[in-house]
Amino acid sequence: MNPQTREKSNLRAPTGSVTGLCSASATMFAVGMAFLGYWGVYEQGSWRAIDYVVMIVAVIGFAALGCVPWIVTTPVAEGDADKVGDARRAMALGTALIWTAVCITVFA
Repeated sequence: MNPQTREKSNLRAPTGSVTGLCSASATMFAVGMAFLGYWGVYEQGSWRAIDYVVMIVAVIGFAALGCVPWIVTTPVAEGDADKVGDARRAMALGTALIWTAVCITVFA
């Protein structure tokens, strides 16, 4: 790693990044819960194999979204990089999994 890259990796996140990530993850969590509630009410009958796949994908997505505030607020040493990048990746993963669950139910 060259000196320029090392300096860039130690930059702090912009002001409001932590609040924004926490709010966005909570909002996506709520959207996912609303979807599961709607889907559970209007899909009558016994569960099929695809329903279990949807639940597994959604639960993993909820776990990723639930970890975002924990990751982003983890204390770091003064010289270390923030955990914002890791939290952004968890947010992207959780969002993608929730939308994947929605798409599976719509198209299956």
